[in-house]
Amino acid sequence: MKAKVYKIQFIEALQDICDVMEAESFFYLILEDKFQLKRIDLALNPDFTFSEKDIQEWKLILEELKKEKPIQYILGTTEFFGLPFTVNENVLIPRPETEELVEWIVNEVSTVEKSKAIKILDIGTGSGCIAIVLAKNLPTARVFAIDVSKKALEVAKKNVEINSVSVTFLEKNILETDDLVEQFDIIVSNPPYVRNLEKQEIKKNVLENEPHLALFVDDLDALLFYRKIASLATKNLNHGGKLYFEINQYLGKEMLELLQEFGFSDIELRKDIYGNDRMIRAIWNNLC
Repeated sequence: MKAKVYKIQFIEALQDICDVMEAESFFYLILEDKFQLKRIDLALNPDFTFSEKDIQEWKLILEELKKEKPIQYILGTTEFFGLPFTVNENVLIPRPETEELVEWIVNEVSTVEKSKAIKILDIGTGSGCIAIVLAKNLPTARVFAIDVSKKALEVAKKNVEINSVSVTFLEKNILETDDLVEQFDIIVSNPPYVRNLEKQEIKKNVLENEPHLALFVDDLDALLFYRKIASLATKNLNHGGKLYFEINQYLGKEMLELLQEFGFSDIELRKDIYGNDRMIRAIWNNLC
């Protein structure tokens, strides 16, 4: 069957779960991942034909998409900050908002710091996307990453190999940690922050596929992880060190107050590309 004909059938088959633009983007993602062909290749060769075996492979993927399984999990790969990452059901799929957080960190590391072996810690690393991008863009930095999930760390270690960087991983439950032992210049975290009361806002493909351990927090203590990490940061950030968080868009004011209570200064709350309070940075200046 000609690829351009199958493309029409593919898009029509997904009309009940997504719009035409999203279905078309799925088509080209699969085309590139499974058949090493880009959009331009079909444009230049309009008579390109899929074999019967190819069509069967397409059908298997289509069935998974109809179940609203994320395309990233089906293909097992995604891109974050221009780098390739392996993903599966044990880790969250990296999102554009987190790219903004990483970009903020990279841009704030001074020229002097870039020439030194500054130490960075990523708490709740998941796929390793934050730690790996920082290691890639700040090659003199020593990057450490923590996660409670052994399976998530297995994925993160694969991603370190794929992207040829060095990251030291630690399997640790941050809520049961009293001291991080080492001192850091930067601590960053994208911890669980979606309250159960906000589940109705979560798309079905996320709710039924991505790990709830990395997503949700109890309604009665939504800042549990932030409070714990901020407390650890007061012990384990060097003077002038920076603490960065991705946050719940509805809790920006509460996050400002929390960091002020712990004695942080120069606190800045930023909105993401969608206009939501999404990230915050604070500096630790306690010399005691």
